[in-house]
Amino acid sequence: MSSHANRRSLFDTKIVRRASIDALAKLSPRVMMKNPVMFVVEIGSILTTVLLISNFVTHSGHLSFNLQITLWLWFTVLFANFAEAMAEGRGKAQADALRLAKSETTAYLVVNGVVKEVPSSQLRVDNVVRVNAGQMIPGDGEVIEGVASVDESAITGESAPVIREAGGDRSAVTGGTRVLSDVITVRITSNPGETFLDRMIALVEGAERQKTPNEIALNILLAGLTIIFLFAVVALQPFAIYSGAPQTIFVLISLLVCLIPTTIGGLLSAIGIAGMDRLVQHNVLATSGRAVEAAGDVNTLLLDKTGTITIGNRQASEFVVAPGVTPEQLADAAQLSSLSDETPEGRSIVVLAKEKYNLRGRELVQLNAEFVPFSATTRMSGIEVDGRSIRKGAVDAITNYLREHKSQMPPEVLATVETISRAGGTPLIVTENGRALGVIHLKDVVKGGMKERFDQLRAMGIRTIMITGDNPLTAAAIAREAGVDDFLAEAKPKDKMDLIKREQADGKLVAMTGDGTNDAPALAQADVGVAMNSGTQAAKEAGNMVDLDSNPTKLIEIVAIGKQLLMTRGALTTFSISNDVAKYFAILPAMFAGVFPVLNALNIMHLHNAESAVLSAVIFNALIIVGLIPLALRGVGYRPMSAAALLRRNLLVYGAGGLIVPFIGIKFIDIIITALHLA
Repeated sequence: MSSHANRRSLFDTKIVRRASIDALAKLSPRVMMKNPVMFVVEIGSILTTVLLISNFVTHSGHLSFNLQITLWLWFTVLFANFAEAMAEGRGKAQADALRLAKSETTAYLVVNGVVKEVPSSQLRVDNVVRVNAGQMIPGDGEVIEGVASVDESAITGESAPVIREAGGDRSAVTGGTRVLSDVITVRITSNPGETFLDRMIALVEGAERQKTPNEIALNILLAGLTIIFLFAVVALQPFAIYSGAPQTIFVLISLLVCLIPTTIGGLLSAIGIAGMDRLVQHNVLATSGRAVEAAGDVNTLLLDKTGTITIGNRQASEFVVAPGVTPEQLADAAQLSSLSDETPEGRSIVVLAKEKYNLRGRELVQLNAEFVPFSATTRMSGIEVDGRSIRKGAVDAITNYLREHKSQMPPEVLATVETISRAGGTPLIVTENGRALGVIHLKDVVKGGMKERFDQLRAMGIRTIMITGDNPLTAAAIAREAGVDDFLAEAKPKDKMDLIKREQADGKLVAMTGDGTNDAPALAQADVGVAMNSGTQAAKEAGNMVDLDSNPTKLIEIVAIGKQLLMTRGALTTFSISNDVAKYFAILPAMFAGVFPVLNALNIMHLHNAESAVLSAVIFNALIIVGLIPLALRGVGYRPMSAAALLRRNLLVYGAGGLIVPFIGIKFIDIIITALHLA
């Protein structure tokens, strides 16, 4: 997602303009029926409109009062529609930005070794295409040959290019991204209209958003409350007639609209859509709202080690010298032997020598050297330069090499090798002219800030488990350094599945992050499966979320957004129900105080008269929806704390606030109405 879309202001002018139009379009009864609370308000608005026209024709009734009631009832419906349209509009704006990345491109289809140009729309699953530097990748696929640098900024918003290569867990490519260097051959994995970009556009537009189980349950509750209050208001009129204080349809509908939970009814859909939108702003796509809600209740997080907790490639971390050798000598020899080594390990050795001992990498041409490439037979590489014969390789390979040169491995070096191996690292020995200079310690490098991030997860009550195919010794070392709570070593796909099932059998919700094909079964089994965008197509298909940034610690934000969604819905439901109390004190005395003067004791706000009381309550009922739209879109702020502490805070803020704010608001509106002689 573009960074511009992420920084989009809450009330962007274009979004507001589009939402205003959509709010009117949503007045269609077919649309409104999906929201039973607001559908009842719309029916009431239609009924008062018909009666208002009848009164106007017959010159009966209090036209000014009835007109104001009718207008504010329609405003109530429109404001609710506007809230939903605002939430949808932010997604539509992001979808428009994505469409710019989706265009018809030329594909270079490979058929029986012959390359021919075809439009990308003609590509089908299993077609093979060749993509050169500077060309757009015509469709989703997997690299089957070559390695290239790819610009994915149109999808992720990140300007830094990424490496995509055949084999491994970084073979997946996305249509609409651009190859910056080299040539790759790609096997297409999706048909037109079914690409990852197409799914992204559909998701952020809301085309596939379905109501979650919790949202459906809350809708049923709200519908039930609406029916109860509807019967109560209908039954009130016979009592009013019997007591000699019959009420007009305008007042009865006003009472109904103020009693039913219109605040949460008007904002409920916007809250759910905004939760999905906040995920998109963090460059995470969820295939369902159910996954977002589940993230808010996660108890256990499983993380794949390689590429998730660690960088994914072993890196040189230190040079350990043999007796009689200086660190500078070892670093110099190690760097020389790695100058032609283009592997991540080789490059890391050159960088370590440069950073730790200020040894600048030398130009290969100027050295006039003969490089010895690595081979599976010798398991060594090296360089012949200025009479120096330098070799670097595995322990057994270097031991045999020294033996051939009538030399032995020093016991101190063997002890260092054993220490590094026990710590979970990989030792490489460096020799010069048949003499062991020391050991290069290669280790899996834990990504920066991981320990602090896991501390945050722990504060949220989430247990972290690292999953790896490494031996228990190596796994334990990485687990200690990363700060995870537990680990599963020598894990096969079935072991991951079994672990998730055990956790779920204990009543826990499990989240899993991964990027490889071997992670796919576990991602599918987990309640929340977050696949890395840099991973394989199988992993992305199995998960119910895709992290476009391929940042495994993103689950912290995902969990926070899930909790924020649940908290926002609960907080505004509490506010909606509690703020009805003030409306009782406004409308009921206005309806019956003339017949039962004792009810004046309930007029604690000292509202001016019956009409101003009813009108003030209806206006406040409409305006509070507008006032809460920013909170519904942004969400209630979340800080890691216990569930009990969160409940106390929300009851205090939104429960007590829901009782107090309406009294102040209705009284303030009554003062304005009275001053303007509107009632």
